[in-house]
Amino acid sequence: MGEEEYDEELAEIQRRKLLELQRRMSSEEERKRRAEIEAQKQEILRKILTPEARNRLNNVKLVRPEIAQLIEEQLILLAQSGRIAEPLTDEQLREILQDIYSRSRKEYNIKIREKD
Repeated sequence: MGEEEYDEELAEIQRRKLLELQRRMSSEEERKRRAEIEAQKQEILRKILTPEARNRLNNVKLVRPEIAQLIEEQLILLAQSGRIAEPLTDEQLREILQDIYSRSRKEYNIKIREKD
């Protein structure tokens, strides 16, 4: 193997390692950014929900994460716009959940016709 081939191979290995390191760093930065956003979100929810309401929302998150996320986002927007003055109680959160459930629930009408 000539010196020139060795240098090219070494440069290629270094380039690959550098790319892998950059990829790992950007992935780590993204993970930290998401964790930071989640921490901010939880802090806001701590301020606008009573402990019982937060517990209920966490239970909903286990069963229906998409609905819990929707509610969290809406509550945060309301809090940031100043429309939530005091923490929401468990009863108020239950009413919100019931309203969402009734709107998203599908009713099926099944008709059975007999053949003549």
